[in-house]
Amino acid sequence: MTEKTKFVFITGGVVSSLGKGIAASSLGFLLKQRGLKIILQKYDPYLNVDPGTMSPFQHGEVFVTDDGAETDLDLGHYERFTDINLSQRSNVTTGQVYEAVINREREGGYLGGTVQVIPHITDEIKGRILKGAKGNGDVDVVITEIGGTSGDIEGLPFLEAVRQLQFELGEGNSLYIHLTLVPYIAAAREIKTKPTQHSVKGLREIGIQPDLLLCRSERPLSDEIKNKISLFCNVEKEAVIEALDSDSIYEVPLNLHKEGFDEIVVKKLRLECEPPMLDNWKEMTRKIRSPRSHVRIAICGKYVHLVDAYKSIVESFTHAGVANDVKVDIQWVNAEDVEEEGVESCLRGISGILIPGGFGERGIEGKIAAVRYARENNIPFLGICLGLQCAVIEYARSVCGLKAGSSEFDPDVEAPVIDLMLQQRNLKKMGGNMRLGSYPCRLKEGSLAERLYGIEEIDERHRHRWEVNNEYREILKENGLVFSGLSPEGDLVEMVELDSHPYFIASQFHPEFKSRPQKPHPLFDGLVKAAIQLSNASTKQDFQETSRK
Repeated sequence: MTEKTKFVFITGGVVSSLGKGIAASSLGFLLKQRGLKIILQKYDPYLNVDPGTMSPFQHGEVFVTDDGAETDLDLGHYERFTDINLSQRSNVTTGQVYEAVINREREGGYLGGTVQVIPHITDEIKGRILKGAKGNGDVDVVITEIGGTSGDIEGLPFLEAVRQLQFELGEGNSLYIHLTLVPYIAAAREIKTKPTQHSVKGLREIGIQPDLLLCRSERPLSDEIKNKISLFCNVEKEAVIEALDSDSIYEVPLNLHKEGFDEIVVKKLRLECEPPMLDNWKEMTRKIRSPRSHVRIAICGKYVHLVDAYKSIVESFTHAGVANDVKVDIQWVNAEDVEEEGVESCLRGISGILIPGGFGERGIEGKIAAVRYARENNIPFLGICLGLQCAVIEYARSVCGLKAGSSEFDPDVEAPVIDLMLQQRNLKKMGGNMRLGSYPCRLKEGSLAERLYGIEEIDERHRHRWEVNNEYREILKENGLVFSGLSPEGDLVEMVELDSHPYFIASQFHPEFKSRPQKPHPLFDGLVKAAIQLSNASTKQDFQETSRK
């Protein structure tokens, strides 16, 4: 952080899930394309220390950073839009804030004083916002998103903290952006501004006057509507920005730029910079809108009723689709349905299968059946984390003849080809102690993995407790399973593949966390390419011969 660092605070009102994360990501992208150095932060009001112990049905996916932080899925959007690797400083929760304050109190850090929300909790929040800008060089703009909606009781300390910061930072050094809903009431055939008025009123009662309003709406806002919002919310008309629904999240920054969003931010913060360079991004969105063809790939998981549980995977398919000028049509397959209805009825006609990560026994046999279906029918396959473990279990059963399984699901399984990592045994607490973050992996020379990456050593992000049991590696290898990626010491299996299959590969790590719109991840790119070949082949034999070439 420097004396010239500016701060943008993004809040939301009326309802959740309006898209604060996409708005923050879009602003970060636009400012970066103007040549500014930016950093993004997400402040979540929930009491959990992090989302690591939450069910995906509660919170969506857990996004993991290079330094091993388990964070909100919005950090995935931040990284994908800005191509900046964030850290544990970029996601702060109420749980972390209170934990730090209480620990300090227990150590006598407050000299016997009464610990209160103001100033102690708000000071901790402010300190973390300011620290988020440090250690990142000369940051021009810090963009901080406050989770939840204005008026939520758990979010009040965060709003009070950013209110105080405006005075401490000085005039022209901070900016408040409020994202709100402007609904269209079909029965009345009218766009209603009252929810926005009440949301802003609530912020102003706290002491925050928004400088700019992002108005989410399914219908364009007329000048009359903008004038009304401007008048009743005490915001300049040019700062009332229309944020219409978009077919693709990657169109949002372009749409906001057309509305003058980033220009107003630059003007109000008195930043000197060039117009944004958007040509490459425009070309990418064109390919998303008008792909040359379609390809159908199944995601067989246990959280398929909530797409946000696999958010980074979905976006990785978008990125790989753009690179290959196709639209990846995802077929969501519930692993439990595979168990009940049969694999053939659930996966018939698809051109690729992905088995994602997850925890717990539910749906495991369905995932294993999907792996076998892909292996025996030469269907392109990618397994991720638990997907790799299912692939190893299936191979051990079907090819090696073992009564195999994972000790996660059955502690008494005869052949635990998947077992708890040594470092994970005898742990008392569950949060934040898995194998987390970026670790190196060495690829086998001549393997499919090495051909896809084009290098011999990679770094990928992990989130797991169980691993391939080294006691069974030899028998698996003798029967044709290729261990194409290992930890540098050779003691942990990171990737497996099959030479006898056109495209069968799995990773213990999560490649989806490193995929970018204009830099698709090699594993997803390879899966999409193989799926295209299969969909274009006249027979599966033709596909096998073509893919080997």
